Amino acid sequence: MLKPIKTALLGATLFTAAFAGAAHAETKLNALFMAQAAYSEADVRAMTEAFTKANPDVTVNLEFVPYEGLHDKTVLAQGSGGGYDVVLFDVIWPAEYAANNVLVDVSDRITPDMKDGVLPGAWTTVEYEGKRYGLPWILDTKYLFYNKEILEKAGITNPPKTWDELAEQAKTIKEKGILDTPISWSWSQAEAVICDYTTLVSAYKGEFLKDGKPAFQTDGGLDALNYMVDSYKSGLTNPNSKEFLEEDVRRVFQNGEAAFALNWTYMYNMANDPKDSKVAGKVGVVPAPGVEGKSEVSAVNGSMGLGITTTSKHPDEAWKYIEFMTSQATQNAYAKLSLPIWTSSYEDPAVAEGQEDMIAAAKVALAAMYPRPTTPKYQELSTALQLAIQEALLGQATPEDALNTAAENSGL
Repeated sequence: MLKPIKTALLGATLFTAAFAGAAHAETKLNALFMAQAAYSEADVRAMTEAFTKANPDVTVNLEFVPYEGLHDKTVLAQGSGGGYDVVLFDVIWPAEYAANNVLVDVSDRITPDMKDGVLPGAWTTVEYEGKRYGLPWILDTKYLFYNKEILEKAGITNPPKTWDELAEQAKTIKEKGILDTPISWSWSQAEAVICDYTTLVSAYKGEFLKDGKPAFQTDGGLDALNYMVDSYKSGLTNPNSKEFLEEDVRRVFQNGEAAFALNWTYMYNMANDPKDSKVAGKVGVVPAPGVEGKSEVSAVNGSMGLGITTTSKHPDEAWKYIEFMTSQATQNAYAKLSLPIWTSSYEDPAVAEGQEDMIAAAKVALAAMYPRPTTPKYQELSTALQLAIQEALLGQATPEDALNTAAENSGL
């Protein structure tokens, strides 16, 4: 009788061990993020650690690349049969990603609480042709930052309300010998310059596309580039702006070498940090200006979303991770770096504390966000425009000729 009992016990032990192994089997997710602006690498790691603590059966392997590599890394991984479960994507990519089956349509995963709680404008970050391809995560636009002390020294009482007024104030600062080049922009031949250009296109009420064809080479699109070229040639703009990305602009502003700078939300608290900034306590922020008779303010939609790739073998766990990263609790905890996507967060005193000016500017600017062109051929169009802007700034072509060439090379 002993033998069968021993066999039974051994079988039970093996079953228990196998069950325990299955219960503790970990799902491993690979996630691709951006190594700059908004949330830092350390912040994303801290958020992820909180997620894995609450979900011990899931581990998340994080990879960070500069913004410039984010799109290509996502597409290349997709072509090689996978690699990432969760990817960060820019507002300009859903059209292309949808057309090429890169991201999962998650429309049926969006809960009523999400639909009602997230700012209406934030949803445009992840939408294409009525479908949603993720959840908005970094809600952002570019604001006009100004150095209060420099304006005060120049006898300027209020920051500019129009782009022409900004040029006038910069001229006053230059003529009084306070700063030689008062304005800094992100005009490197990269996506950064398209964001600055779009801000101005929105101010001049321009259009990128009309009936699917380029329309930026006339009217507001041409006015916007003319303004950029005039500002550059006038000597009011830092000449290095043509090579600057956003981080360069932040460093220049934090060193007290710019009276005005166009940049994303993240610069506000970094420039106000006395450990790293020479202008802490002197940072002013308002929505980017408008154009008299055309607009009150201007703003570009620079938001980003988190989505599940179509090659992910763990879409449910990937979605759970995205829900956690975009949740109101997580976003409110990191609101000093990137403003939340949730409407009610803006009435939370803890979110506003210490950044009341930023919140006031955001309430206006986020409602005015203007999209970059929505097209599956966005990358081609953006590349053509980047080159056109650079040529116009360097005087290699007139703004009109440069934009006409960009329209011809846009692939549209």
